[in-house]
Amino acid sequence: MQPAYFCPLSGYAVTVTRPSTARIALNRPLRRLFDYRIPETMTVSPGQRVKVPFGRQTLTGLVVETGVTPPDGITLKPILEVLEPWLALPTATFQLLSWASHYYQHPLGECLFTALPPALRRGRPSQQKQDEHWQGTQNIAPLPANAHRQKALLESIQRAPGISTGELVKAGFNRPQIKSLRDKGLIELSDPQHPTFSESIVTVDGPRLSPAQLAAAKELPQVTDRFSATLLYGITGSGKTELYLHYLTQKLQDDQQALVLVPEINLTPQTLERFRRYFGHRIVAWHSALNDSERLATWLRIRHGEPVILIGTRSAVLLPFTNLRAIVVDEEHDNSYKQGEGFRYSGRDVAVYRAHLNQCPVILGSATPSLESWHNARQGKYHLIRLEQRAGNASPPEVELLDIRSRPLEAGLSRPTLNAIKETLVRGEQALVFVNRRGFAPIMMCFDCGHMEECPRCDTRLTYHRRDRAMRCHHCDFQMAASHSCPKCRSENFKPVGQGTERTEETLAEQFPDTPIVRVDRDSTQRKGSIQNILAQVNSGAPCILVGTQMLAKGHDFPNVTLVAVVNADGGLFSVDFRAPEQMVQTLLQVSGRAGRGEKPGKVLIQTCHSDHPLLKSLCQGNYAALADQLLTERQTGALPPFRAMAILRAEADTMQASLQLLDSIKPMTAANGIETWGPLPAVIARKADRHRAQLILCSNHRRQLNHLLTHICQYLDQCKLPTSTKWIVDVDPQETG
Repeated sequence: MQPAYFCPLSGYAVTVTRPSTARIALNRPLRRLFDYRIPETMTVSPGQRVKVPFGRQTLTGLVVETGVTPPDGITLKPILEVLEPWLALPTATFQLLSWASHYYQHPLGECLFTALPPALRRGRPSQQKQDEHWQGTQNIAPLPANAHRQKALLESIQRAPGISTGELVKAGFNRPQIKSLRDKGLIELSDPQHPTFSESIVTVDGPRLSPAQLAAAKELPQVTDRFSATLLYGITGSGKTELYLHYLTQKLQDDQQALVLVPEINLTPQTLERFRRYFGHRIVAWHSALNDSERLATWLRIRHGEPVILIGTRSAVLLPFTNLRAIVVDEEHDNSYKQGEGFRYSGRDVAVYRAHLNQCPVILGSATPSLESWHNARQGKYHLIRLEQRAGNASPPEVELLDIRSRPLEAGLSRPTLNAIKETLVRGEQALVFVNRRGFAPIMMCFDCGHMEECPRCDTRLTYHRRDRAMRCHHCDFQMAASHSCPKCRSENFKPVGQGTERTEETLAEQFPDTPIVRVDRDSTQRKGSIQNILAQVNSGAPCILVGTQMLAKGHDFPNVTLVAVVNADGGLFSVDFRAPEQMVQTLLQVSGRAGRGEKPGKVLIQTCHSDHPLLKSLCQGNYAALADQLLTERQTGALPPFRAMAILRAEADTMQASLQLLDSIKPMTAANGIETWGPLPAVIARKADRHRAQLILCSNHRRQLNHLLTHICQYLDQCKLPTSTKWIVDVDPQETG
């Protein structure tokens, strides 16, 4: 009700009408919203993009609420402009992000803007730049004999009339080549309504399934207006992707949207290729390697309700779908689904909540499900489907533990491993060597004085990259030129210790000089298109040796790889992180699953110094379900997630004392709430990029109780006048506790 006042001139009570007000979220790390006046000529609704004044700046904001009552005596600035008449964030997406903001204790403004492409965050118009489409002409004038690229370009246009400039650029051509053909009169602009290159891809019926796959397919949920969560436990090579394709071709209607999440950008190209074979132009991509224009075009198709099937990485789950009817999370166990900085959400968990909001099914697939998902399946919260038979004639690989104690090693490789690689190549097959460290060697050490080269900014050692003659820190990106002599005693006995992918690559090149060595790690796949070239080389089937990190363990299908060698499997056995055994088992089983996926039998050699360890012995049997049950029993005994909720409050400052003091001031707040706390203690890497890091771990039997406490802590810290150099963050459901 509007306030009434007595007017002495008229003798009547009058009602004073206050201007309409909107509450706006800005893309700023602030846990508050801002009130603005809505001009009389303007209408706004929650979810719309607007331009607002903010200090001396003009910023893009998102309307969160209208009709709010501002405090008396405050003159509000007006909203300057409504950027589009429709909602940038529809209601369901707005509810999802509001929930995520509260659950992960992150400022609402930054959460909301995560759902927008970069162009719209900066305030650009929500209009896609019209692309030019091309077709051949009747002109048959010949091109010069050496104009190979122009000939290839002309053939591409003639083969796919209506192809756009953007698609030609993606195919490797450039705009000057297109202009040259146009100037010669060989091509001309076509009607943009003509089917484009992507639309001209021929679609086929769904994949043919094996009896085991058909049995699993019958258990998959219907695409109905009802939420369901399904855990598809399928061993490596069992054909989970074919099952996803079958499910979507059979269940998804032509006017509905679907989302398929993959953990890594490097998996996206091959997944896109397989899905486009069945769905043609309905398939679109979303990942960080796309440019701003590509992301905006995809975002607009999703927001305007086009019946797309989106293949995307973690952030795709936050996009503004309007008719989302099915969600698939492939390799659901992968740590890449957890954002490591800023808005620290889990793409997998947000996908499950999104399915709940949208009242649609979500399918979580993995050969090594996370213990959280496995626990939910055992509790009956998720429907469990087992697919424990490899597709086609493939059989699970034979796994052998190779004890390397007292054995001479060459760059970490034992003689039996090298002999096995040689035998594999002689048979015309491929081998994969798994080394979970990039670079040449993790340590450079002087064998005279014992000096080891350390990062000047972190409590860690520098990794030697021989190819670039550089010493690099893999935590803060510090780098320096490598030295031939010890910087402390000037001895020439300054040598690399340990092995990384570069050193293993070099050793294998010396042992097998006539065989291509293909290295797959973050360094070798930085250039755009490099991973596609690598995959094409391996998929040709020619004998070669792959050397790589965890990138090789994630969903790749190499039919001619029959041997997998794991250089060192002991890293996760004695870690301070309680999740390390689970992650080690998942990685080893995933990388082992790359062997024998075709018709040829596969073998896995796991080098270890602890061949008698019960976890490794169990792993040889390849039964992940039994291992998961064993690990869950250990978690329950230790009162660890998923049996209890966990969050970590992390602090960093110029000194360790300042970080610990901040966390010490928080700890008394947890006692009254019955929360168990561990710490505060320095992080495993206590100093990173010249910042001293400490953490306080909070555990509770009741998730709501923990969430309520975290909200209280965040409000308290927001009100504290902390030094600008002191920072803090909350990590809910952390994947790393070190």
